[in-house]
Amino acid sequence: MSETATRILDVAERMARQGGYNAFSFRDIAKEIGIKSASIHYHFPTKEDLGEALVSRYTDRFLDALGQVDGATPSELLARYVAVYRKALIEQELMCLCGMFGAEIAKLPAPVSKRTRAFFERNLDWLESVFKAGNSSDPRRRAGETIAWLEGAMILARSLNDMDLFDRITAELPAETLRL
Repeated sequence: MSETATRILDVAERMARQGGYNAFSFRDIAKEIGIKSASIHYHFPTKEDLGEALVSRYTDRFLDALGQVDGATPSELLARYVAVYRKALIEQELMCLCGMFGAEIAKLPAPVSKRTRAFFERNLDWLESVFKAGNSSDPRRRAGETIAWLEGAMILARSLNDMDLFDRITAELPAETLRL
């Protein structure tokens, strides 16, 4: 991928993570980067193409940050999962891209919504394997609860402008979730 395409994705991702799919346009991205809109169209012919690329890259980066489930305890893996969300919210001051897109899934182009769903499916699969390793009685449900807990904690902390609230909500998540 070219340096320009990477810069386009970086700017579009930040904008989308701050305000959703409609929070960015080719014109806005071009202005920030200092290129012409036509240059963006060269790399991503449509906004739909850009949206698909955003979600694909985000999903890969998110799952790469989690790593493999082998060699760590379920509690360590859940703590790692919480840390990925925390880093986005606290350190980067951004929301989960797919959480933002998930909230507006009915209005997304079909390929972007498909990739957004795939993000959550892959996360459910990863977490399900963690809960299976922890001998959970219903690992898929626990996986869904964990994602909902974290996405909700992000929304609440951001809505109330209280980033410490995220830490208070999620402080016991790994231990609590494994006890359920």
